[in-house]
Amino acid sequence: MTQTLVRDIVIVGGGTAGWMTAAALSRLLKGQYSIRLIESDEIGIVGVGEATIPHIATFNHILGIDEDEFLRATQGTFKLGIEFVNWGTVGDRYIHGFGKVGQELAGLPFHHYWLRMAREGRVSPLDAYSINTAAPLQARFMRARSDMPGSPLAEITYAFHFDASLYARYLRGYAEQRGVVRTQGKIVRVQQREADGFIDAVVLESGERISGDLFVDCSGIRALLIEQTLKTGYEDWTHWLPCDRAIAVPCTSVEPLLPITRATAHSAGWQWRIPLQHRIGNGHVYASGFMEEDEATAILMNKLDGEALAPPRHIRYVPGRRKKVWNRNCIAIGLAAGFFEPIESTNIHLIQTAILRLMTMFPRQGFSAADVNEANAQAQAEYEAIRDFIVLHYKATQRDDSAFWNYCRTMPVPDTLQHRMDLYRSNARIFRVGNELFGEPSWLQVMHGQGLRASGYHPFADLLPKEVVAEFVSDVERVVQKCVDVMPPHADFVASHCAAGR
Repeated sequence: MTQTLVRDIVIVGGGTAGWMTAAALSRLLKGQYSIRLIESDEIGIVGVGEATIPHIATFNHILGIDEDEFLRATQGTFKLGIEFVNWGTVGDRYIHGFGKVGQELAGLPFHHYWLRMAREGRVSPLDAYSINTAAPLQARFMRARSDMPGSPLAEITYAFHFDASLYARYLRGYAEQRGVVRTQGKIVRVQQREADGFIDAVVLESGERISGDLFVDCSGIRALLIEQTLKTGYEDWTHWLPCDRAIAVPCTSVEPLLPITRATAHSAGWQWRIPLQHRIGNGHVYASGFMEEDEATAILMNKLDGEALAPPRHIRYVPGRRKKVWNRNCIAIGLAAGFFEPIESTNIHLIQTAILRLMTMFPRQGFSAADVNEANAQAQAEYEAIRDFIVLHYKATQRDDSAFWNYCRTMPVPDTLQHRMDLYRSNARIFRVGNELFGEPSWLQVMHGQGLRASGYHPFADLLPKEVVAEFVSDVERVVQKCVDVMPPHADFVASHCAAGR
């Protein structure tokens, strides 16, 4: 195996994936490698990913980005979690908040004690026991107080809402300042080496030929390199995730400015609501096998909070993953690697983990088969774990008011997901597998929130006297509410720390 270093990196595609990759590489490689990004103004960007999960803050921190500056540049706001409306049954709602739920007692997770008291009718909804779910109900937000250890105010976990196109623009400036060369042009041909099929160069419409050692495919759903050129293959998950269309439209803002994404289920899909400083991002994700485009568009346009600011954009996709994210000397990042509907804001996170995987397994010219196989195995495990969590939202429902929900409620699901559901139904047991993205609090909030009910709980929750447990559960709720009471309104916090110009 040759020990020659990879020196010339070519990123195909801009947008969020391309510029996040370029920014990270430019930061970490410190000018020792040539990085070139090719994007075409003629090719549209999906750009519906305006909500994130807390890991984005770590990514920005690694880049040395000032958080308030980034939020001003992207019209950003804060996000404490996701509110789900009409998912378990029509009329119900719950919040999947970031961070933990309640407090442990005697080494046992809080929800076991909560379930014990629920049998006595002596509890509030689960939302009341976490600051990340209680604060959004009053439209309040603040950053965690590191000077108050042990308080829920020290445990506030947040992510962001932002304009994805503005984020890409911000990162473009960051990357170009660190030596990334942007080339505007449309790729018309991809040249491969005859000996091994590795990508040798891409040819632009202008006739320019751009060669490279390592190619990063950030071309989105088109997957120009990883699929159109290398014929890698795609694993279609439509049978588990039947939604395959999305319509996106921005509208004017309304008050209050909520620190939360909202996902409202409709008869054949769901609608997202993402509040930014200058507008609200909206969209309708739906299943084309159960609803026509005109009806889906009408549902979205009739349920906007404000006046539409642009015509609706229509997006087609196939839920699933690329069979390999790394093939020969090409690595797919972003939608070129796979597509999840934005229900849990996972797509931008998957860009981050793909970049981290690239850095961890960064190749030499020989492209070790062991390295490539490990990277692909890690990506497969990551995608399948997220898949199960998203499928849970559709499977765990009592809705029977449409053909779509009847299908979802009765469909077979992956064995790995069925096992988790069975464990929770028996004695409320929840286990995190390896380094998967979603931890125990996330699985708890979605399973219980969607109507999955545990028939029992851990027997150790019965070791303490009933009144001791009742007081413990009640005290957690009181402390959380007192902390929420001192938090400022989300709009006031944004105005004080990171208000953007109009």
